[in-house]
Amino acid sequence: MKIEPNYQHFVKAMKNETPDRMPIYEHHIDAPFIEKATGEELCRLLDGTTAEKKLFFSRYIGFWRDHGYDVVSFERGIPQSMPGSGSLRGHAPGVIRTRADYESYPWDKIPDWYFEQNGAYFELLAESMPENMRAVGGPGYGVFESVEDITGYMDLCYLSDDDPELYADLFSTVGDVYRKIWGRFARDYASAYCVFRMGDDLGFQTNTLISYHDIRTHVLPVYRDIVEIAHAAGRKFLLHSCGKIFPVMEDIIATGIAGKHSNEDAIAPFSTWVNLYGDRICNLGGIDMNVLCLRTEEEIRAVVFRTIEESIGHGGFALGSGNSIPDYVPVEGFLAMNRAANEFRLSQMRA
Repeated sequence: MKIEPNYQHFVKAMKNETPDRMPIYEHHIDAPFIEKATGEELCRLLDGTTAEKKLFFSRYIGFWRDHGYDVVSFERGIPQSMPGSGSLRGHAPGVIRTRADYESYPWDKIPDWYFEQNGAYFELLAESMPENMRAVGGPGYGVFESVEDITGYMDLCYLSDDDPELYADLFSTVGDVYRKIWGRFARDYASAYCVFRMGDDLGFQTNTLISYHDIRTHVLPVYRDIVEIAHAAGRKFLLHSCGKIFPVMEDIIATGIAGKHSNEDAIAPFSTWVNLYGDRICNLGGIDMNVLCLRTEEEIRAVVFRTIEESIGHGGFALGSGNSIPDYVPVEGFLAMNRAANEFRLSQMRA
C-alpha cells in the first residue's frame, strides 16, 4: 500500500494538533546521500543548466515522495550571499573584526545578491512540486550562524567583550538583512512552501554558544519579526536548533514559533522535549544520529516504535532523525527508520 503525499498532515502537526496520519520529517536529506541510495547523479545537476536543475528537482523531490514524505525540505543559504563568509561553514578567517570592516561591508546589497543567486531555484522548486506535496524551509541558516560565519566563533566571543557596541551592531545589521530577505521571500516565493523554517544552532551538548542574555537581546527579536512575516503569509514557522538550549526555550517559544527540531540523546531523551513543550509546540525528530549510524535494523525499528509511543498524542509530532541525513549515514540505517515509520503510518491508514 503506497503512501500518497498530503502536506496538510504536516501543517496540522505544526498547528500542534494530532493529524489522522503521523507525518515524517527531515531537516535535510543531503544530495550525496540520495546519490548513494539511488545510484543516480544528483549533486552536479543543481549547478548545471536549467534542464539539469529541473532534473535535480525531479529526482530530489521524487526521493522524498517515494519514501512517504508529505513535505520536502529545501533551502538556500543566506551566508553564501555574504562576501567573505565561511568561518562557520569552512573555518575561514573572519572578514569582520573591526569597526572599519563593519562600516565597509556591503550590507545593503546582500538581499539583491541573494535573490539574483537563488530566485531561480525557488521558482523551479515550485514548478516541480507534485500535487498535495509542499516544501519546508526557505532562506537558510540563522541569525547567530550568519554573524558567526563572517566573524568566526572565537573572534565573536572576544568581540563581545572587547567591543560590545560593534558586537551588538553586527547582530542588529544581520537581523535587518534577514528581515528584508524573508519579507521578499514571503512575498515572491511562498507558493511552494507550507511551512517556513530557520536553522540556527544556538547550543552544543552542555550549554548555549553565547550567553542567554545575548540570545534574548540580539537574536530572538529577529526571530519574532520573521515569525510575524511567516504568519502574515499564512505560514507556521519551524526552528531547527542543535544543542542544550533549555534555559532559553521559553523565550524562543514566546517568539511565536510553531515547532522545534533537533535532539540528541546525550543532551536529553526526545521524550523530555515532548513532555516539556508538547502542549505548546510541535516536536519533530526523535531518532538520535548514533542510532541510525550504529544500531541494527531491528534495534532501529524498536527505537522508532518506542519514540512514536512516547510522542504521539502529545500535541504536534513528526518523526525523523534528530538532526539530518548526511552522506555518512548508512543507507540501511535510514531505510530501517523510514520503513518502521511508514509501517506505523500504514497501520493508521488501515484503522
